[in-house]
Amino acid sequence: MSTITGNSALDALTTTTNTAKSSTLDQEAFLKLMTTQLKTQDPFNPVDNTQMVAQMAQFSSVAGISEMNQSLKGIAETLTASRVGDTASWIGHPALVASDSAPPLADGSYAGEIAIAEPANNVTVSLVDANGQVVHTEALGAKAAGNFAFKWDGKAADGTPTTGTLQIVVNAEGSAGKIEAATAAWTPITGVQSPASGSAASLVTPLGLIAPEEAIRLG
Repeated sequence: MSTITGNSALDALTTTTNTAKSSTLDQEAFLKLMTTQLKTQDPFNPVDNTQMVAQMAQFSSVAGISEMNQSLKGIAETLTASRVGDTASWIGHPALVASDSAPPLADGSYAGEIAIAEPANNVTVSLVDANGQVVHTEALGAKAAGNFAFKWDGKAADGTPTTGTLQIVVNAEGSAGKIEAATAAWTPITGVQSPASGSAASLVTPLGLIAPEEAIRLG
């Protein structure tokens, strides 16, 4: 787009600048434009200096913000690369995450933690497959309020290994009846996914993508 001012020298410079770079006007072009305007102004009707100074200040401010944005973008890219590098070292390790399902670990076992807010007279944990069949049940006995672990080697009574993710079902009974329980499971970390948008990296697990901060702890 060209702007016609009525000043032949100014119009020529503006047209040249727009042709060379139609989408932006850099600081050098702005100064050339202003210098030409000063040289060709009507001495009986000079340009208002206050307006020119304000325009220069505004242009400098915009240029500074643009440079700052570029610097911040570079910092963000560096931090993203660092974050991916840090989480990449987690690959091959198990992570404990809040979940009502447990996948098999590298040795075929299933493990996790149960949390109850009050003492229980008896706690039982069952692992159920995708067909709704209970493949393992274990009585953990009386438990105090807090967190406690469970683990199963993943083998049936005949030694057959169990495969696939299993649902964790907890039955906790206290003096006043059933107690609500929260569960967490150990899951292998098989990879790290970093979106092209520069968003935070995610951990790839059999339970799906998990944010690094969702890992309660690493094994």
